[in-house]
Amino acid sequence: MRYFIKLAYNGTHYHGWQFQPNAASVQETLNKALSVILGTEINIMGAGRTDTGVHAREMYAHFDYNTPIDGDKLVYKLNSYLPKDIVIYKVLQVDDEAHSRFDATKRTYQYHINNFKDAFSHEQSWYLNQKLDVDLMNKAAKILLNHTDFQCFSKVNTDVNTFDCTIFEAYWKEENNQLIFTISANRFLRNMVRAIVGTLVNIGMHKINLEDFENIIIGKNREKAGFSVPAHGLYLTKIEYPYL
Repeated sequence: MRYFIKLAYNGTHYHGWQFQPNAASVQETLNKALSVILGTEINIMGAGRTDTGVHAREMYAHFDYNTPIDGDKLVYKLNSYLPKDIVIYKVLQVDDEAHSRFDATKRTYQYHINNFKDAFSHEQSWYLNQKLDVDLMNKAAKILLNHTDFQCFSKVNTDVNTFDCTIFEAYWKEENNQLIFTISANRFLRNMVRAIVGTLVNIGMHKINLEDFENIIIGKNREKAGFSVPAHGLYLTKIEYPYL
């Protein structure tokens, strides 16, 4: 039987989602907890990979187990066993062919920028003490929706079959003294969101213009795009499935 887990985590103390030799990962931590509680070796498959230091307000993963599970009891046991920076919301049985990664139809990320030094959010947002042209950044963000090939924002030497992604929305919003970038797509390339944000910040600083931004996308050259912003301001916020 196949089960989905809905969870969230603070990525500060983890080397990303995926298992890493000699480094703590969210996947490894969950595998250990499930294996201890269920009394057999469990290997979970996540809906995607988050990099070192990236957070997730909503993540899904799946695992297989050969007997029925009381989801509410397992949620309680996992939350009691796991460290404080990982929280389990749901465990639910799904179709045996359901897949947390391949069945996801939409993923949403947010990036948080603080324009003042905050002692309580320095590990959850990027402090940037610089005035940004948010209106111009939003005009640039709309340009993303006109394209599908985002090789220019992908990590170099990544093993993917295609750089095509369908972006559904991308916009900046000022909220509670923070500047928040929201972007949704069917899939994301490695480092894509952080590279997009860095390039849009260059727009906001008037280092490049809208025409430059579009030419960067068309040119497909990572070196022409902006810097990759720090990981600790990035959150995976929502994953959508046709059957959930």
